[in-house]
Amino acid sequence: MTQAVPSAPAQRRSDNAIELRGITKRFPLVLANDNISMTVKWGSVHALCGENGAGKSTLMKILYGMQPPTSGEILVDGQGVTLHDPKDAIALGIGMVHQHFMLVEPLTVTENVILGSEPTQGASIDFGKARRRVQELITQFGFDLNPDAKIEDLALGLQQKVEILKTLYRGARILILDEPTAVLTPSETDELFDFLKNNYAKSGNSVIFISHKLHEVLHISDEISVIRDGKMIGTIPTEGATTETLARMMVGREVVLRVHKGEAHPEGVALDVKGVTVAGTHGKPAVQDVSFQVRAGEIVGIAGVEGNGQSELVEAITGLHPYSGQISYLGQQAHGAKAVGLAGVSHVPEDRNERGLVLDMTTAENFILGEQDRTPFSGTLGFLDLAKIEANARELSETFDVRPRSASLRAGSYSGGNAQKIIVAREMRKDPKILVASQPTRGVDIGAIEFIHGQIVKARDAGLAVLLISADLGEVMNLADRILVMYEGQIAGEVLARDATETQLGLMMTGSGGMSGSATVRPAAPDGEHPARLE
Repeated sequence: MTQAVPSAPAQRRSDNAIELRGITKRFPLVLANDNISMTVKWGSVHALCGENGAGKSTLMKILYGMQPPTSGEILVDGQGVTLHDPKDAIALGIGMVHQHFMLVEPLTVTENVILGSEPTQGASIDFGKARRRVQELITQFGFDLNPDAKIEDLALGLQQKVEILKTLYRGARILILDEPTAVLTPSETDELFDFLKNNYAKSGNSVIFISHKLHEVLHISDEISVIRDGKMIGTIPTEGATTETLARMMVGREVVLRVHKGEAHPEGVALDVKGVTVAGTHGKPAVQDVSFQVRAGEIVGIAGVEGNGQSELVEAITGLHPYSGQISYLGQQAHGAKAVGLAGVSHVPEDRNERGLVLDMTTAENFILGEQDRTPFSGTLGFLDLAKIEANARELSETFDVRPRSASLRAGSYSGGNAQKIIVAREMRKDPKILVASQPTRGVDIGAIEFIHGQIVKARDAGLAVLLISADLGEVMNLADRILVMYEGQIAGEVLARDATETQLGLMMTGSGGMSGSATVRPAAPDGEHPARLE
């Protein structure tokens, strides 16, 4: 049996929903959480910020019963508790929505919501009762959802609402959200924030909001806690806080939060995509008749909600996926990943673990992937020159600030930001003429974002043609000179970055604005300084 979601905690014992007192978590060779204390008030949105590896996820896993603390105390509504597993947390009214959705796509909204907590009538599941309860929650919290819709037919923003419904169905009064806006459009983000702030928290419940996006943190939260290197740096009220203050707390130094990007000076066409179509599933093309050009010395950004053909387009351009149409690299044809690389293309893939790195190989080995059979790393008899490979690793680690500086460390041991730096360093070392950067700062902390953004602008200013693909609209707007928007496998429109607005691009991203078909090529406009994505 499920319990109804209370509009406010019944019989409150305390003004605090959560109190963490001296939480410490030790792993072999790692102190993930070092004597952390944090208080979350009822009726508030409490943001938790920190760089990759700072200890945020570990702390929330402890609160959700996924890991036990080495030491410390957890209080829920003023009462000390011991959490053995997530079932204990759920029974206490704690719900968690993970960054990666955990939904069964062929099932309906109702079936996903009740999964594992099905109401029964005798020996059978009472689907009628379940559907009525789910509809009540949809109405109560103002979600635009059909309880009978299949997950596979829902946009990502609606899928996230289903994830939240799952926690509400189980009576969650304390909601933990891990990077909840990573795949949402601006309008979907606004809807989520309106629900969290003006509905859920206003009803007396509490939210713990984990995000790298500092502008969102400042918009949605009441208080902000910052963790650095496993320690609690402090908790401050949101009122009066600034992105600069938070960045300094997170990184321990001043961080440049603006992309210093001068005027672009585009020259000849380097990448020419003509009528490209890529097959998809269910008989529908993933990419349909897409055409555009990227010239040397400019950054062309492709924006769009994930799943609208961007990944397939990138794989076609980088020689990883077959396509129809024509793609030219500096006026030449090339087919297959190796040939495309030899034509002068470097690729920062969207999934660094699956496509960018071999996690069991060393830093030095990952730095030469794709070039291991060429000079200076391979001699005349085909043997690897280990001294030169190690020297290359030392040089790139220093130049690109990869930490720790170890040629022999396994790539899987690095934090997300440092792993991404290894990929960027390797691809830039190849001296490319075209750089394809797909989701270059996904899951990367603010210090690494600052560095990677600087490298992308530096590549443009060195005369490279840069194609930037990002689900983060702010990143595209701040780095690109021209912006293309993809919707359902086609180019929905094109705007100059200096003229773009979030509203305009958001409408294009949902098919409500712009124009379908191939984009026309327009000159990149002069561009001044732009605020960096505040993550």
